[in-house]
Amino acid sequence: MRKSLFYTMLFILWGSKVFSQELTKISEPVFKVGEKLSYKMKYGVFTAAEADIRVEASDKKLDGPAFHLIAEGKTAGSFDLFYKVRNKYESYVDQNTLMPYFYTENRREGKWKHTDNVTFDHKDGKVKADKGVFAFKGQTFDFVSAYYFARTIDVSKMKVGEKFELQYFLEDGFHSMGITYVGTEVVSCSMGKFNCLKFNPTIIPGRIFRKDSKLYLWITNDGNRIPVKAHVEVILGSVTMDLQAASGLKYPLNPVKN
Repeated sequence: MRKSLFYTMLFILWGSKVFSQELTKISEPVFKVGEKLSYKMKYGVFTAAEADIRVEASDKKLDGPAFHLIAEGKTAGSFDLFYKVRNKYESYVDQNTLMPYFYTENRREGKWKHTDNVTFDHKDGKVKADKGVFAFKGQTFDFVSAYYFARTIDVSKMKVGEKFELQYFLEDGFHSMGITYVGTEVVSCSMGKFNCLKFNPTIIPGRIFRKDSKLYLWITNDGNRIPVKAHVEVILGSVTMDLQAASGLKYPLNPVKN
């Protein structure tokens, strides 16, 4: 269950906020170098995991100017005593298109370790990973770049009930996830109350989720488009993700005044 909880957090934070490439992308990124977001995930009243995602200037020579996107997650509290997880995911993306050049992951979960290095060839539609070469059609991303790309999508014309998808490469294969726009709502998190856009990503029943489980994600309805809260039902109980801190944002956060 401890391992499942950590994967649930990754699913909520980096796999859920995705949209179709058919939607219109705004003219410039909604984030900048120096942005950092910190989250905690709770299983009931217990803190199960923590995650940080941040934007840095690229330290690699690539075909053009690039962002270095970093996502790190770890178990916390009593969960960390019984099953230690330390995972790091990194993506290098073009500053203009936000399409990924290179992706790497370094995962340590208990005694199990896994690494992968992925190079994207968007011209020829190929991904080269440690376990081989994989062909794709259309736009595709890695787990981290999908999250940042989704934040730049123009959602102003979305209607309640509309559903979209985006393709990403993870663990030696391509995946897609649908997400439905639910509407707007004022939501509280550790940093205050915010006007938010509410989404309902698709859930695949299995070890973590029930057949009738619901996942809801709240994203600030402002220029930053950052997730502030998520709630998902699991086989036993529910899990909540909460924004703990945000710094280096491109636009000011505007909490709702009481």
